[in-house]
Amino acid sequence: MQTFDVVIVGAGPAGMSAATEAADLGLRVALLDEQLSPGGQIYRGVNGVSAERAKLLGADYAYGKTLTSRLPRDGLAYFDGAVVWAIEDGFCISYTKDAKASVLNADRVVLATGAMERPMPIPGWTLPGVMTAGAGQILMKQSGIVAQNAVLVGTGPLLYLVAAQMIRFGAPPVALVETQTRSDLIRGARYAGGAMRGWRYLRKGLALLAEIKRAGVPRHRAATGIQVEGTDRAEAVRFHADGAEHRIVCDTVFLHHGVVPNTQAARALRVPHFWDDAQACFVPNVDSWGMADVEGLFIAGDGAGIGGAKSAELAGRITALRVAELAGKLAVADRDRKAAPLQAASQTDRAVRPFLNAAYPPYTGALTPDDATIICRCEEITAGDIRRFAKLGCEGPNQTKAFGRVGMGPCQGRYCGLSVTMLLAEAHARTPDDIGYYRIRPPLKPVTLGELAAMSAPDLEGEV
Repeated sequence: MQTFDVVIVGAGPAGMSAATEAADLGLRVALLDEQLSPGGQIYRGVNGVSAERAKLLGADYAYGKTLTSRLPRDGLAYFDGAVVWAIEDGFCISYTKDAKASVLNADRVVLATGAMERPMPIPGWTLPGVMTAGAGQILMKQSGIVAQNAVLVGTGPLLYLVAAQMIRFGAPPVALVETQTRSDLIRGARYAGGAMRGWRYLRKGLALLAEIKRAGVPRHRAATGIQVEGTDRAEAVRFHADGAEHRIVCDTVFLHHGVVPNTQAARALRVPHFWDDAQACFVPNVDSWGMADVEGLFIAGDGAGIGGAKSAELAGRITALRVAELAGKLAVADRDRKAAPLQAASQTDRAVRPFLNAAYPPYTGALTPDDATIICRCEEITAGDIRRFAKLGCEGPNQTKAFGRVGMGPCQGRYCGLSVTMLLAEAHARTPDDIGYYRIRPPLKPVTLGELAAMSAPDLEGEV
């Protein structure tokens, strides 16, 4: 079994930058990622995208090639298509690649598992034709496919980016149905100072809004009572806005009301988490270097709290410096000298985040949905079921498994976990921290008996 100085899980901006920085500092590094090419979700498929498609997707997406091009180097073994399904005591990492399970060891581990879109459970969200805005964007990035006759629903800058990209692809959305209110924007104004420090992001946002306006795409703001109508598939979006009821006929609905840290692997390793009111989600407890309260474990990028692609890239490099120092490859003074400009850049890049959190909060109607709305898609458990479990004495998410198999399906609670916590917190008049989250155990992702039977040593000839 091979042992590496550090194993990094996830090849998004944080994972790639951590891997290259660590290798340059003399560490023996393994980088594992589920996708068949590096980039993560933000730069998905960037190595194979045509110049024409890259132009349509924008310069921020094309920048991903700058990171992926740095990966081939001595001391860095990259495993594509590697699904990590267990990280056990002593940092024994089990993963599946090419239908075979393999194991490797690490002195230290960096989780760079990034973010996932916050589920938006509203009536009709499980109908065919309804997906996340990020999923729609993946279709454009990876295959050049753009949905026709689509409505974008929710809140946040990603909606504007996806709408603008659809316009450039020649299939503008029918409408944007936005949930943020004037009051939200006023609350965001309290963080105007930080927003001004992040003026580049504001400029990009204003440019996207101008592009949407030029294309004639209507925007409905402060929408409430949102539901997707349809029998066998999505047929229309109904909502209330501007003092009137609206119904927009469509074929596809893209939902989005923010992203949250992907905490499954961190929770499996018993990393303490706390509820972040600003981002309305759980985040792991890490220090300024990304070090968790589990010896030898680090979390870099959006998995440690949402900051965006550039902040994730900087965080990966900062974490790598600390790992190298602990491995004896870098003196403390050199670590601090190298880290100082990265930390300053990170603070500047994150300055706009409080404004965005306040101005574009999650949609309240999806945080605590109506009783009939499905929460656990895998087991078809509704919000009303969760509230009924609470009345019967269910105190926390783990108990919901016994009451109704909530969180026991293929997603293992990834998509229902936050909703279950918030519904129980509401029902018991307690905080999300008091209620807690699911206890996560391996396997983190499904693994077959056949893959286990074919377990082999890792192939160190991984290619980028």
